[in-house]
Amino acid sequence: MTVADPTLEVERELFRGGAALVIGVDEVGRGAIAGPVAVGLGAFWPDVAGMPAGLRDSKLLSEQKRERLHPEVLAWAPHSAVGLADNAEVDARGIVAGLGLAAVRGLEQLLVSGVPVEAAVVVLDGSHDWLSPALAEWPASSRPHVVTRVKADRDCASVAAASVLAKVHRDRLMIEADAAHPGYDWPSNKGYASASHYEAIARLGASALHRWSWLKQPGLF
Repeated sequence: MTVADPTLEVERELFRGGAALVIGVDEVGRGAIAGPVAVGLGAFWPDVAGMPAGLRDSKLLSEQKRERLHPEVLAWAPHSAVGLADNAEVDARGIVAGLGLAAVRGLEQLLVSGVPVEAAVVVLDGSHDWLSPALAEWPASSRPHVVTRVKADRDCASVAAASVLAKVHRDRLMIEADAAHPGYDWPSNKGYASASHYEAIARLGASALHRWSWLKQPGLF
């Protein structure tokens, strides 16, 4: 099945509806057993035009293509951020709260850079709004409006851009972490579950970067 390239149609519809800016949001690392969860955010204004050639949801791109696209996406979306919640926070709070924590940190980065987050419509990939509960402590006047869209990472260019930014950022972190915690093949699996990853945990034990509460297979410890 051929997957269509993302477009700016949804974003333009939101602009026509009165949105001052649109922030595309997507997460990576949700299902990993090691490392952080990362949430990418890209802010766009009504004058946004074009997009990097070949832009797609990061899951549909090879690592080589993501790395090639990364600087182009940064140039196209200079008002962007990647928020993180580490493995210990995911263990302590759960993955949904971890996603919210990472996204809030990303929004705070955008605020510091001068992006008027309170005026934005946030497009969140999927059908579950996990972001609004994380913003509950913000003053109502400071919260962006959040909308969900199934397959937004495939359909919406802003969300696809956020996906690439988050994926490349997190992958690089896991590759760097391999030097401090060798033996788990993180340059290849990026902290996701695999037979060889579980075999390494059984042989070496879990590292400080593993999500301990997620390691439920008998005999690992």
